Amino acid sequence: MPRLVLIDGSSYLFRAFHALPPLTNADGEPTGALFGVVNMLRATLKEAPDYATFVVDASGPTFRNELYPAYKANRPPMPDELRAQVEPMCRIVEALGFTILRVPGVEADDVIGTLALQGAADGIDITISTGDKDFAQLVRVPASGSGRVELVNTMTGSRMDSDEAVMAKFGVRAAQIVDMLALMGDSVDNIPGVPKCGPKTAAKWLAEYGTLDGVIANAGAIKGKIGENLREALPQLPLSRQLATIRTDVALEVAPTGLHLRPRDVDSLRELYARYGFNQALKELDGNGVAGVVEKEPGTARGSGRYTAPVVQDEAPPDPALSAPGEYEAILTRSQLDEWLAKLRAAGEFALDTETDSLDPMRANLVGLSIAVETGRAAYLPLAHDYPGAPAQLDRAAVLAALRPLLEDPAVRKLGQHGKYDLHVLRRHGIDVLGYADDTMLESFVLNSGQRHDMDSLAQRLLGYETIRYEAVAGKGSKQIPFSHVAIDDATRYAAEDADITLRLHRVLAPKLAAEPALERVYRGIEMPLVPVLERIEANGVMVDAEELRRQTADLSRRMLAAQQKATELAGRTFNLDSPKQLCALLFEELKLPALVKTPKGQPSTNEEALEAIADQHELPRVILHYRGLAKLRSTYTEKLPEMVNPHTGRVHTSYHQAGAATGRLASSDPNLQNIPIRTEDGRRIRKAFVAPEGRRLVACDYSQIELRIMAHLSEDDGLLRAFAAGADIHRATAAEVFGRTLEEVTSNERRAAKAINFGLMYGMSAFGLARNLGIGRGEAQDYIATYFSRYPGVRDYMERTRQQAREQGFVETVFGRRLYLDFIHKGNQAQRAGAERAAINAPMQGTAADIIKRAMVDIDGWLAGQGGAALMILQVHDELVFEVDAGFVDTLLREVPARMAAAAELRVPLVVDSGTGMNWDEAH
Repeated sequence: MPRLVLIDGSSYLFRAFHALPPLTNADGEPTGALFGVVNMLRATLKEAPDYATFVVDASGPTFRNELYPAYKANRPPMPDELRAQVEPMCRIVEALGFTILRVPGVEADDVIGTLALQGAADGIDITISTGDKDFAQLVRVPASGSGRVELVNTMTGSRMDSDEAVMAKFGVRAAQIVDMLALMGDSVDNIPGVPKCGPKTAAKWLAEYGTLDGVIANAGAIKGKIGENLREALPQLPLSRQLATIRTDVALEVAPTGLHLRPRDVDSLRELYARYGFNQALKELDGNGVAGVVEKEPGTARGSGRYTAPVVQDEAPPDPALSAPGEYEAILTRSQLDEWLAKLRAAGEFALDTETDSLDPMRANLVGLSIAVETGRAAYLPLAHDYPGAPAQLDRAAVLAALRPLLEDPAVRKLGQHGKYDLHVLRRHGIDVLGYADDTMLESFVLNSGQRHDMDSLAQRLLGYETIRYEAVAGKGSKQIPFSHVAIDDATRYAAEDADITLRLHRVLAPKLAAEPALERVYRGIEMPLVPVLERIEANGVMVDAEELRRQTADLSRRMLAAQQKATELAGRTFNLDSPKQLCALLFEELKLPALVKTPKGQPSTNEEALEAIADQHELPRVILHYRGLAKLRSTYTEKLPEMVNPHTGRVHTSYHQAGAATGRLASSDPNLQNIPIRTEDGRRIRKAFVAPEGRRLVACDYSQIELRIMAHLSEDDGLLRAFAAGADIHRATAAEVFGRTLEEVTSNERRAAKAINFGLMYGMSAFGLARNLGIGRGEAQDYIATYFSRYPGVRDYMERTRQQAREQGFVETVFGRRLYLDFIHKGNQAQRAGAERAAINAPMQGTAADIIKRAMVDIDGWLAGQGGAALMILQVHDELVFEVDAGFVDTLLREVPARMAAAAELRVPLVVDSGTGMNWDEAH
């Protein structure tokens, strides 16, 4: 049967504009939306339809505006960047051979609706290419002699071709879609509906009463507030239905069979593709590419016109094969399992994902496991689904025994998405996974750390694929069920998709890394080897002294009470120190203190910055800050840590996040050990509660001034290089240079000022910031900075060189080649641009420090593996590693670990490591 493709051009233009990054061509013309639409059209042409047309909205009002003048009144005007792409889009569409249809007085939806029903009646299968849910009202299965009407979302690969498919998506039949839309209303199009009536409520009413007219007739029987809302909305519901109905009777000058594709205008296409930088399309046009295969195009960030965009920053709808729905099966018999085991062994590489009953990997029990060896096909192994009526499943112990040879074979490559979690789960079930070779989260992170790296976002961005969300199969909120209660058919769709999408993502990301050798070295040499190391550190955990924490909680509580009493005395009345509203009234209305910091809504702020700004004008803000500091320590650490002790291990297990910070630094959570405020005595006391078991000690090894040493290496400043080579106190040496003293003459205040300058300049601190930090005048601070740069001219040159590199390339690099892309480096907003420049200066130092300690951790982990458990690496905090060590092994570790840490990078200055030991973490400093 012939097929007609009706392309909803208006919908795709807007969706591509918002879905794709802000690309421009070499001349600075915006191309992002244009790029998305063109790739969609190329994919359509690859399918070779018999007829096709590109339908867009005509300018001017439509009949809906006459019915309801407020129709679409809420829509903002088209952005200038998008408007600029409409005309070139139309030129390319016509050059590709499509007829463009726009009919005054109606919308593109009505033109498409009319052609769809006309064509279906003439025996033509209709594909409506759109992402607009309203078109579901047109879905038709073929009757005798007529054609099918189906919806295809080219951006996600989803297809809707039957009443069952519409019901699965929306909970109503295709014939009920208009009534559903009328009940829900539409805030975007400004269609009035029933307030607070969402899709579930609308579907429930229509299931009970059949049609909108049925709902209206029974409005008096619907109870509660939603019933009141319905009855108040009754007068406008017929209008809402009329506005939501797609017309199918528009007078058109062309019939469906008149919409043949014309021959391509190759010369025009070549000119347009070249102008807008669509290189793959250009290759395809000239016979050097594969027709219809959609690949990444080069581009530039909007507004710059100066540098090649980041590798992952200019994604396009991919090869349709990677966007299509997958085929998944549940493995319920031993013969199925054996067949899949043979596939896994023969492939030598497979994607893996686990399903469990907990987000905490140290407590999670395995419910099922999914595997994939080829894109588009995957399987789910249910192992512990225990809902009433669940089918018989293979024995978990037997399955794991069958999988063990593969999972523990380093020659068989395993792929995952955030696979560290899966390694934990399998280790808890007795399997030590070897050969974990690729992680799509980390591939994405290394390519561009500024992107989102969760599977849902990656699938949308790289594959144009909308994944099944966990809530869709397990529910959400108080009604969420454990995964073991999810029906196996639903669990298979969700879980097998995870393995399949992981494999698809790897097929897209791996070539991108291979095209960037420096980034691939970061990925292969630093990030991937670190995954099992972090898994072991997390599994090792650390002991905490719960009794010591309880004592600290009691002491903090007493001091918080004293601070409350002091605050009450200063205020002359009682008030709630935890209430921003009461604080605002007291500080700014009663005490008349200046509101120097405002909230985004322009109200006086009472955050830490705001209170610090007025702490010199009244004693009360300082007391409130003191109270808050105590409260935070109590709630975050002394009260919480004892509750976080794992009942099976008796230890606290933090989680480390490799993709947590754009610079590459590790982040930690549950608990977050990076933020213990060690500059205060109370913060340092927290570390006393991290203890060694009997017969063991804690050893802390910390890089000394590593970022300053990296600054010396990068800047090649002679003064800094000499100071570090001589082993001098760098802050004292800086003070001697800035203040014209000998090292012996430098005072403690001068050293403090020099320290502020050294670290402040690394973070882009201005004279104003330095003045506030040191409590001196801005002019004096500016003189300090000027003197510093005169003594260390290499630092000044490095900073300017780095800013220039950032402006030209759009990114900066660490010593090892890790990149940080700077999206705001060309922004017109001065504050955003200045922030990007500060990041450009600091990121190479902070990122290199992160790379160095990661390299050290991998090396040390390999050495510890041969020590028979005499020492465990248990914590990484910023530039520090903490070990739990047999008392008799401490000396060996103190010889070996600092040397390995110092050898983790070859810089122009030596890396120095400070070490200490004790019964608790505080003593080890």
